[in-house]
Amino acid sequence: MRLVVDLNRCQGYAQCAFLAPDVFALHGHEALRYTPYADDSRREQVARAVAACPVGAILLDDLPENLADDVAGDGAGDPADGLPAAGPGVG
Repeated sequence: MRLVVDLNRCQGYAQCAFLAPDVFALHGHEALRYTPYADDSRREQVARAVAACPVGAILLDDLPENLADDVAGDGAGDPADGLPAAGPGVG
């Protein structure tokens, strides 16, 4: 699963760091460091951390495995996975 944190919105409340310390950590007083690709075994911790953020600065992007592979690859899509293939005027 992929995490995106809007660091401009983050106010350093650190609720995420308390709930998922293997993924989020404060550096200094208010600078947040995080692991952008968290292991699925931490899904419950991360979901609680996302929900606990008082300013909604954390987005959990739960990409399906086949889509994640496509994003890492050529981005053309695969009819077998139900995604449209890139064609003229697309993308």
